Amino acid sequence: MNEGDPAAFYDAHVFVCMNERPEGHERGSCARKGAVMLRNYFKARVKELGLERTRINQAGCLDRCELGPTLVIYPEGIWYHCETAEDVDEIIAEHLQHGRRVERLMLRPEDG
Repeated sequence: MNEGDPAAFYDAHVFVCMNERPEGHERGSCARKGAVMLRNYFKARVKELGLERTRINQAGCLDRCELGPTLVIYPEGIWYHCETAEDVDEIIAEHLQHGRRVERLMLRPEDG
């Protein structure tokens, strides 16, 4: 953040890939791997927990669907592979509430 910039509107902004490719596509698609359910669960849990300065959004293709479902959290720019509600709960508790990375779910540029 530069001096004079306005304060961030959100503490965390989570983008969940919702890309949908045709059935059988070689790269797959996050939507066909359960991303819609995960995004909806993410939104509901964040609301339940009162994390008002956290925003959960759907994203178009994040270009890592073969590793999906994928999501990225800003402002840090940390990418995660997330398959279950338990994964979502762990990301919320560790990353969003305590500022710690969930190493076992993180994606790195060399993955894939």
